[in-house]
Parts: sequence; structure tokens; C-alpha cells
Amino acid sequence: MRKATVDRQTKETNIHIELDLDGGETNINTGIGFFDHMLTAFSVHGGFGLTVKTEGDLYVDCHHTVEDTGIVLGKVFDKALGDKGGIARFGTFYVPMDEALGFCSLDISGRPFLVFDAQFPEEKIGGYDSCMTEEFMRAFAYQSGITLHLKCLYGKNSHHITEALYKALGHALKAAVQPAESSKPLSTKGVL
Repeated sequence: MRKATVDRQTKETNIHIELDLDGGETNINTGIGFFDHMLTAFSVHGGFGLTVKTEGDLYVDCHHTVEDTGIVLGKVFDKALGDKGGIARFGTFYVPMDEALGFCSLDISGRPFLVFDAQFPEEKIGGYDSCMTEEFMRAFAYQSGITLHLKCLYGKNSHHITEALYKALGHALKAAVQPAESSKPLSTKGVL
């Protein structure tokens, strides 16, 4: 399968996401420039084909737009992975971004969890609230069924810290969704 599309409309957001785990074009438009930049980096570094079209209530703030995009991105990943058979399942990656060092380790386990450890010196990066990085990652992890650990080991610039984390997530997912030798889920239980 490895491709999926999910649409979600609420009173706060209208979101359309297409994902191809094996590559393709990247086309991101959320109305938040920095968030577009992060999702583009995630897609490019993950090697994914990704289209994101989000219309959100940005007159309120960026919260609903960012969190709901994470929800839909998680749903589309889960759908594209199917029964999660035939993939490597685990991925770990470090990304340096100037003075910042981001780390991601994940397990496509069907057991959603987020451990997030990062501090952001600046509260805003353009129209993006730095605290929304954790909200996005939580929404993504819980909707995709991924155990996700993210940490910024050090850094002084919120842009660099955030970008290192999004890129590390892309690289770790790229490793985790790689085809495995067996078409069965990598689990002693036989299912994920």
C-alpha cells in the first residue's frame, strides 16, 4: 500500500494530506510560513512524497492549525503503513543544526507515546509558537500509533532547535519504514 490520503474538517480547520512513503513531490501550504518550512524539511529528509493543504482559524492563533495537521499526518501515516508488516519498525537519528543537536528515536509499535525534552529560548518563530512543536509531535505520535522520543541535547536558537527535531523525525521515520526481509510485522506477538 504505502500511500494514503486523509481529509478532516472541523469548525476550526479543514485539512487534506496525501502521503507516499516511497517518495514524490512535496507541496505544503498551512498558512504558517515556518510550519511549512518544517513540514517541507520533514518530507525531504524522510524521503516522503507529501502534500499538505491546511486552512485553519489563524485569526485565533496557530494552535488548531498545527495540532490538527499533526492529527491528520498521524492518521495518514497509520493508513499508509497498513498492518505495519514488512517494515524495519525502529528508527533513530541525530541531526545537528548549527549550535543545536536534535535526537529522535521511535518505534512503529501501535502503542502511541511521546517523550519530549526541548527548551525554546524564543517563544515565537515567525507566526509559529515554539511550544507547538511538542503539541504537533504528540498529535502525530498518538494518531500514528508510534512511540516517539524527541530531545534537543543542546541549542540556543529556537529555529535551529525546532528544525533539528523535525529533520530528526523525518530521518528516523525513513529508517523505520524501510522494507524488511519478512513481510510479517516485526514482533514476537506476530502483530502490531
